[in-house]
Amino acid sequence: MDNTRTKIDAGLADLADPLRDFRNRFELPNGVIYLDGNSLGALPKTVRQRVAKTISEEWGEQLIRSWNTADWVHLPQRVGKKIARLIGAEEGTVIAADSTSINLFKVLSAALDLNPGRSKIISERDNFPTDLYIAEGVAKQVGKGHRLVLVDAPADIPAMLDEDVAVLMLTHVNYRNGYRHDMAELTKAAHDKGILVIWDLAHSAGAMAVDLTGADADFAIGCGYKYLNGGPGAPAFLYVNPRHQGGFRQPLSGWFGHRSPFDFEPAYSPSSSIEQYLCGTPPVLAMVAMDEAMSLWDDVDMAAIRTKSIALCDYFIQEVDTFADELGLKLVTPREAEWRGSQVSYSCDNGYAIMQALIARGVIGDFRAPDIIRFGMTPLYLSFAEVGQAAAILKDILATRAWDTPEYHVRGAVT
Repeated sequence: MDNTRTKIDAGLADLADPLRDFRNRFELPNGVIYLDGNSLGALPKTVRQRVAKTISEEWGEQLIRSWNTADWVHLPQRVGKKIARLIGAEEGTVIAADSTSINLFKVLSAALDLNPGRSKIISERDNFPTDLYIAEGVAKQVGKGHRLVLVDAPADIPAMLDEDVAVLMLTHVNYRNGYRHDMAELTKAAHDKGILVIWDLAHSAGAMAVDLTGADADFAIGCGYKYLNGGPGAPAFLYVNPRHQGGFRQPLSGWFGHRSPFDFEPAYSPSSSIEQYLCGTPPVLAMVAMDEAMSLWDDVDMAAIRTKSIALCDYFIQEVDTFADELGLKLVTPREAEWRGSQVSYSCDNGYAIMQALIARGVIGDFRAPDIIRFGMTPLYLSFAEVGQAAAILKDILATRAWDTPEYHVRGAVT
């Protein structure tokens, strides 16, 4: 147990918080401490009005004219530009489209094509399953002996980077334990061996500053509905380094990726820009919600986001440390801030039931099989006082075994 950190005073921390006013920009239910923004971000207040306007005026009155009058057609580019600032990407390198799974299919296919003669895709066994499933599928579809090779720990990655590796595919912040990779260091190590690198930013975009350009990343994908608060099932995004744009015809050759989609040519001729990575018609209502949610980031200092994220996590860990050993919790998130994302995770017996008891008490986190309870720290709308209250409620639930009732053991379809 690390007792060397200065004890955080929640009241003073909240008074000194430069981000505290952002909380008023979100609709947060009374009586709820929301620690699941790493799974679904809260609703920005202006999104409700923006989507309502799109439905009633743009769709309801302008009808199909709104593709031009409201510029629906360029929503993927506009949203991509807003995201680019948060992830250290150059203009014209990010576009919002589809889901993380579909975008991974696109960029992994591109990376394998750009690095012929190599057969291995390296990733972590503990990577998010959809990334591994997509990689398996792409390897089978491409053929040519491609295969997915999994490492068991971050420390094992450098030794696996040899001349037969085509792609290193990693999630910047691990979804289960919150471990954060050194993006620049691993990208350089891969490039030194001629390996292309794909980063999944699902658990880092919006939670910390990311520098794709500085790290010289080849490709990246990310999620719109977690820390970016774009809404359930919000469009995802992808990044392509300028040196790779136009170098590969991504396999989902839909009409919006055509160089001139409204010429309606019978043969596919891809755009040479980031727009090649579009596919079909953008989902306007979801894209509008995402566009509006991204607008509030214009006023956000990403350095302040990271500073508060670290402090929130430190505070929660300090509070839980006082009872974790006694009540059966094991911290699996790194204590060292430089190796941590913006969440705190614990392994424990009966984790699912414990989380259901917490939710019933107004503390919303989530559970990841087989034994992880997760608490996301979202700096834009979470206070230090709430974090302290959540730790106290967790202690009470564990100490009184309030979780040990039949209703809390019934698994929902989503955990």
